[in-house]
Amino acid sequence: MIHGFTGNPGSMRGLAEACAAAGFHVEMPRLPGHGTTIEEMLTTSWADWSGAAAAALARLAARAERIVIAGLSMGGSLTLRLGADHPDVRGLVCINPATRPLASALVEMVEGMLAAGDEMMPGIGSDIADPDAHESAYDGTPLRPLLSFVNDGLAPLVKEYAQMRVPLLLMNSPNDHVVEPAQSDFLAETYGGQVERVILERSFHVATQDYDKDLINARTVEFARRLTAG
Repeated sequence: MIHGFTGNPGSMRGLAEACAAAGFHVEMPRLPGHGTTIEEMLTTSWADWSGAAAAALARLAARAERIVIAGLSMGGSLTLRLGADHPDVRGLVCINPATRPLASALVEMVEGMLAAGDEMMPGIGSDIADPDAHESAYDGTPLRPLLSFVNDGLAPLVKEYAQMRVPLLLMNSPNDHVVEPAQSDFLAETYGGQVERVILERSFHVATQDYDKDLINARTVEFARRLTAG
């Protein structure tokens, strides 16, 4: 279970608990620089986050033979990275994943902000339709880590999809205000393996804490049971 950029494991806790209740072993890492202070995140990069995700996979593999990986937003990107690097995993679950780099104009804008001395821009957390739910994400978005996510993470990853064969459960929200829904469409169109899609009509970006959380939990458990049976 892998959380998103500037978030923390709390956004995945409900899904992790649903899988644990269904009898699965679960690992839910806190990615470096996340869940503490935003200043701690400023010096982290894709290499740190992907390394932590790979370490969590290794811990899980020490006690489970058949593994499904799930992630939200950047956690979905990391899920895809692990799936590309470990084609023996049984399945991937991506929830509103970031799947391709920012447009060059947006990258240039971020680079210009850094050149001007800015290290952060407004935060992207807690995009949730349910007024009673809240994601405890950072208030700001650190720019250098964002560029690493785009350049070191997504740019190489986008070249992997056509060769991937691990079954994929792709769940996305049409009303996502953080990652445009077209990114899920792109993944579905370019992915080389079997893709099951679920549209999260009632939720915004942090769908694991939103109105469709029970649907996400049920479909993930069903998918994992089916792919790890036998």
